Amino acid sequence: MAPTTSAAEPLELYDVRALSEEVRALAKERDAVILAHNYQVPEIQDVADYVGDSLGLSRQAAAADASVIAFCGVHFMAETASVLSPEKTVLIPDLDAGCSLADSITPEQLADWQAKHPGAVTVMYVNTTAEVKAITDYCVTSANAVNVVAHILEEHGADTEILFGPDMFLGAYVEKTLGLNERGGFHIWDGECHVHAGIRPSDITKIRGEHPDADFLIHPECGCVTSVMEYVASGDVASEGVHMLSTGGMLKYAEEHPDREAIVATETGMLYPMQQAAPEARLIPANPRAECVYMKMITLPKLRDSLRDLRYEVKVPEAVAERARVPIERMVAIS
Repeated sequence: MAPTTSAAEPLELYDVRALSEEVRALAKERDAVILAHNYQVPEIQDVADYVGDSLGLSRQAAAADASVIAFCGVHFMAETASVLSPEKTVLIPDLDAGCSLADSITPEQLADWQAKHPGAVTVMYVNTTAEVKAITDYCVTSANAVNVVAHILEEHGADTEILFGPDMFLGAYVEKTLGLNERGGFHIWDGECHVHAGIRPSDITKIRGEHPDADFLIHPECGCVTSVMEYVASGDVASEGVHMLSTGGMLKYAEEHPDREAIVATETGMLYPMQQAAPEARLIPANPRAECVYMKMITLPKLRDSLRDLRYEVKVPEAVAERARVPIERMVAIS
C-alpha cells in the first residue's frame, strides 16, 4: 500500500509512480473509468483514461462501458455525469471540490429572476448545479454559447427575451459577439469564476509588452475578454492573433501550432495538456497565479482512497436528473 500523503505535501517521484500503479489496478478491479478535467494536477491527468472539458468528460462517461466513474473535477461536473449516466456509480475523490461559478446562482435565485421576466428563455452555463439545470431551458459551454443563443433567436424570434447566466464575462462575450447590447432583452447574471475573473486587462497589457509577437488564447470566462475584444475592434491587436477558445479549442490550437508562442488566459492547469500535445510550443500563462483551489483538491491519494472504498458517490435524484437532462440534450442537439 502506498503511503497516504496530504494534499499540502509534495509527492516524491517514487510515490507518484507507486500511487499511479495502485490507482490503475484499483480502477481495473472496480470496473471504473477515470475522467480528469484539464485543470487537474499533472499526475491526475497522467493516470486518467480521458482528459478534457466538463461536458466532453460527461459525454465520455455516458459512452464508457465501465460501471463506475471516478470524476476528477469539481462537484457540478460529477453531477452532470450522474445526470447523463444514471445507471452508473459516479465518484468524486473530494466532496469539498466545489465551484465558485456554480455557487454564484442558486435555484431559488434563478426562480426569482425568472418570475421577474415571465416568458423569457433561460440559458445557463453547464457550470451550474443539477437543481439549476432542472429549471433551465438550454445549457451552453464556452465553446457553443454564441451558437446556442443565435439558434434561440432564430427559432423563437429576434425579440426573444433571454436570461443568461451565471458567468457575466461569458454573457458579455455572447452579447457583444451577436450585437445584443443594442436591442435589449438579453439579461446577464452577475456571477463569475474567481480564477478567470482574476485574469485582468492589466495582466494582458503587461504580458503583451513582454511577448509582442505571441498569439492570444482567451477563455471567454476571463475578466480580460471585453478589453481584448475592444483592442481588436480598435486595431490595437491584430484579429488574426487573438483566439477566443474553450479549453478544448486551446488544446486543438496547440496540436495545430506545435511551434508557436502563445499567451494562454485561463486556469494554469490547461498549460500541461497543451504542452504535452506540443512540447516545442512556447506557452505563457496570462497570470501565473490563476489556479483553481477546488480543482487542485483532487490528489492521487484521494483518488486511490475513492476507488478503493467507493467513497463519495454523487447521485442526482431521478426527478431532478430527468429535468436537468432536457437543457443538456437541447444544447447537444444544436451543437
